[in-house]
Amino acid sequence: MSIVEKAVNARSGGGGVRALYSGNARIVVARGLLATKSTNWVVVFSGFFEPVFYLLAMGWGLGQFIGDVTLPSGTVVSYAAFIAPGLLAVSAMNGAVYDSTWNVFFKMHFGKLYDSMLSTSMGPLDVALGEILYALLRGGVYAIGFLTVMQVLGLNLSWTAALAIPAVLLVAFGFASLGMAITSYMKTFQQMDWINIVMLPMFLFSATFYPLSVYSEPIQWLIKALPLWHAVELVRSLTTGDLTGAIAIHVAYFAAMIALGLSFTTVRLRALFLD
Repeated sequence: MSIVEKAVNARSGGGGVRALYSGNARIVVARGLLATKSTNWVVVFSGFFEPVFYLLAMGWGLGQFIGDVTLPSGTVVSYAAFIAPGLLAVSAMNGAVYDSTWNVFFKMHFGKLYDSMLSTSMGPLDVALGEILYALLRGGVYAIGFLTVMQVLGLNLSWTAALAIPAVLLVAFGFASLGMAITSYMKTFQQMDWINIVMLPMFLFSATFYPLSVYSEPIQWLIKALPLWHAVELVRSLTTGDLTGAIAIHVAYFAAMIALGLSFTTVRLRALFLD
């Protein structure tokens, strides 16, 4: 019996959850790590330095002219301490989105990797979880490295900054889940450029570099709907010790992103490769 026949029998025999998930997501993660070690390590390594350069140029350079920033609670922090958690959230977003969009797009349409994976006993949820977890690992590496830089520079103002690591992993999980779901509908490189068109305004206008209060109220509500704003506010609350009940809202927002992204990705992969 061929491996394809075994996969078909496993799906038809198990049905339900077994048709979607075989418990082998770790194989997808392992394959991604091997590929990174051999070909993509320079890209991964260089991605860490982008937010560090932003922090040094704007936090310490431009910050000398801006002075301190007052948080909504009334807490006053330096400009560097204000933008650092925002850049930490951006770093996690960039790492997760890159791996769950461009990498997935290539594997889906050019490498034909998922055709091979789904011809085995693996289900679409295995592939979705594996790719998202791999993107999550990259976002986590960026987060730990950047948080260490913040600690060295004295920009972590509270012991709760340690909680920024699981918070950033949650953020990366949310972006990776939604990113892969969106990518599953993309068919050309031109369509993939839409992702960058969305990410750049989020980076600039999600209260990363200045408080939300600079905008008019209608614009504020629009920005509050963006996932990066929730990420920035969540991480900033933890690194500055400015804890409020809004943290629960931010966590719920990303939990919903994860559930929505995983659901859409699983359904889409099954439609593309199994139906």
